[in-house]
Amino acid sequence: MGITKILFVALIALAGWYLYRKFIADAMKLAKASESKRKEQKNNALGTLVQDPVTGEYRVRRPEEK
Repeated sequence: MGITKILFVALIALAGWYLYRKFIADAMKLAKASESKRKEQKNNALGTLVQDPVTGEYRVRRPEEK
């Protein structure tokens, strides 16, 4: 019975650590997107331009891009 309790507590701790890391990663992604959106609104921009590495043309950055 002793080893079972230890494994159960270890499993719960590991799951908690994983959920914590996932929460932090999601929060950082949301903060970065919010900061970018705030900068665009401050400058009255319609979007951020990025250069296409293949064609060399500029285009508006899509939301799923970094």
